[in-house]
Amino acid sequence: MSAPVLTTLLVANRGEIACRVMRTAKALGLTTVAVHSATDREARHSREADIRVDLGGSKAADSYLQIDKLIAAAKASGAQAIHPGYGFLSENAGFARAIEAAGLIFLGPPASAIDAMGSKSAAKALMETAGVPLVPGYHGEAQDLDTFRAACERIGYPVLLKATAGGGGKGMKVVEEVGQLAEALASAQREAQSSFGDSRMLVEKYLLKPRHVEIQVFADQHGNCLYLNERDCSIQRRHQKVVEEAPAPGLTPELRRAMGEAAVRSAQAIGYVGAGTVEFLLDARGEFFFMEMNTRLQVEHPVTEAITGLDLVAWQIRVARGEALPITQAQVPLNGHAIEVRLYAEDPSNDFLPATGRLALYRESAEGPGRRVDSGVEEGDEISPFYDPMLGKLIAWGEDREQARLRLLSMLDEFAIGGLKTNINFLRRIVAHPAFAAAELDTGFIPRYQEQLLPAAGELSDGFWEAAAQAFAQSLPAVARADDPCSPWSLNSGLRAGLPREITLHLSCEGQDRALTLGLAGNAHLSGEALVVEHEGVRRPLRAIRQGDSLYLQWEGELRRVEAYDPISAIEASHSHQGGLTAPMNGSIVRVLVEVGQTVEAGAQLVVLEAMKMEHSIRAPQAGVIKALYCQEGEMVGEGSALVELEEA
Repeated sequence: MSAPVLTTLLVANRGEIACRVMRTAKALGLTTVAVHSATDREARHSREADIRVDLGGSKAADSYLQIDKLIAAAKASGAQAIHPGYGFLSENAGFARAIEAAGLIFLGPPASAIDAMGSKSAAKALMETAGVPLVPGYHGEAQDLDTFRAACERIGYPVLLKATAGGGGKGMKVVEEVGQLAEALASAQREAQSSFGDSRMLVEKYLLKPRHVEIQVFADQHGNCLYLNERDCSIQRRHQKVVEEAPAPGLTPELRRAMGEAAVRSAQAIGYVGAGTVEFLLDARGEFFFMEMNTRLQVEHPVTEAITGLDLVAWQIRVARGEALPITQAQVPLNGHAIEVRLYAEDPSNDFLPATGRLALYRESAEGPGRRVDSGVEEGDEISPFYDPMLGKLIAWGEDREQARLRLLSMLDEFAIGGLKTNINFLRRIVAHPAFAAAELDTGFIPRYQEQLLPAAGELSDGFWEAAAQAFAQSLPAVARADDPCSPWSLNSGLRAGLPREITLHLSCEGQDRALTLGLAGNAHLSGEALVVEHEGVRRPLRAIRQGDSLYLQWEGELRRVEAYDPISAIEASHSHQGGLTAPMNGSIVRVLVEVGQTVEAGAQLVVLEAMKMEHSIRAPQAGVIKALYCQEGEMVGEGSALVELEEA
């Protein structure tokens, strides 16, 4: 049988994974096809493709989740194959079958394997039959509240609700006691339906201090299957991976082999083909429990590529063409150590709420040995509320773990992002933390060290304000005579006839403000994007980037945004409407749970907002009466929009 023709590849996804897949496809000489929603018409993945197809719509449900539109796009563009990326339809058996029925190649496993492992419930039942140890739980067909309540009582609280068709923390809730179950189950089911088109849930015992260790498996169409070592993905928040590394610190060769061989047996049992990941929970005694199998390429696959020197997307393409795996299990490399962090548009200081807006500043760290950035954005791009908030990933490799860690810290220091909130400072605190340096890893890492990782905002020092004022003043554009560099009117020097050379600035940063009278014969000089500060004979450069009306100043390891402000306007703006509850981000109203005149208790759920595929509850800050409603279900609202007016009881 001749190998299938594969010269044009459509990527049925967006963002950094679409860019990453297309990068390898182009290197192999393939023509690349991007699909995009109306919102993503000029997104980076669309710009980088050879051919682009408009799916229309804005929400994923109207674009990237439309199977018929994706098949039509492949036909129209001449693509013979479709790569699903991750998320969206990547683990949808119906999508795999539709591609096959259309005479196209699916760069993923057979639909039967997705059916067997793509559902967490079905996968657990299969593993139970195969004798693989499972975490105690319920993964049956009945989905009513009473069934889940009975199962939780049998298992014992705390429990973890999970979407059977899910991943990435969507449709996942920790329930501490029975009183929280009804609300958590309803919310998780809505999230699951919105993200995956399937609201079914399972529940399992919530283990304390486990590690999340996963095995990368790969199989071809000739019966060969092997594992490409393992990854530790224990550092998570809201069950969303934040930091991943390979190999997992502290694993013995014997445990690595036992987990790897179990993963391969699992894949072979269902006739698996392509890239997949078998995920385990590992306890302190070295016992591991099957958790789920992701029948796709994982977000964290670059750390596996870094320690093996392999290109997993190239392997996917070759397997789709019918080629055999190029190496045997004994030949799988394991060189050095790699660590990856996920860069999100979100506000860690505000419960990690997703952030939207324009990337006014975006500078990636320099390329070099052991340094890799996979991103899906560029400076000037708009980050919308319709999709996952991940901007990209930073991956560092080293000959050992400490070299990789220090290299990653350096990359984080070099990154510069402005215009919206991100988690980059949070990531740096994790990687710099002594417990992380000591590889003390488990899924409770972030809650355990929350005070150090999410410190309360402190008072900015006099040194910061002085440096900010110097950089701001020296980066101001000339007010007049920009055409004549010799004219005193072309300089921001503070020159005034017969008076001291000084200017007064009103600056704000992170909710703090300061009025500064600045003499410009100071000890700081701005050269390009470096503010050189001298103190007691020691000169240090500080990164200072001027973008429009904002200055971004690197101070104590963090890039801080400084702006000029009008103190009179600030006072007027501070007299905000009392009793109003506003939208914390751009999003869609999915539920309005109250009506005008209703009395509510403190903490009561008032409105549910969906943004970036996650639900966020607007709750009453105190007991009161609903005076007015300014939103309705299905409506799109902007950040800061008034939603509910609550009159204190």
